[in-house]
Amino acid sequence: QVQLVESGGGLVQPGGSLRLSCAASGSISSIFVWGWYRQAPGKQREWVASITSGGITTYADSVKGRFTISRDNAKNMMYLQMNSLKPDDTAVYYCRADRGSRQFWGQGTQVTVSS
Repeated sequence: QVQLVESGGGLVQPGGSLRLSCAASGSISSIFVWGWYRQAPGKQREWVASITSGGITTYADSVKGRFTISRDNAKNMMYLQMNSLKPDDTAVYYCRADRGSRQFWGQGTQVTVSS
């Protein structure tokens, strides 16, 4: 099993920044892809960014150039640095870890971008 716990969400004004954290524990040595997803009210959950075990990163077009995904393997942590936030970024943000055919999810953290 893999346990994931997100933190760092909150209320921020448009143009502001937040850094989300995802703490991982359990059988994480064979995780090959880590990712951030988000779900806005009334919408389906969508992919935001991913990072492979080899450090390759990919981003959704909507966040490219504004968000940065990273990992600290020594601390078993994953991060999402979010800059130039927009009201459309308001959502619950989830971290996810893929191991083989299994996907593990955290409980989510709320991000609200509003003036």
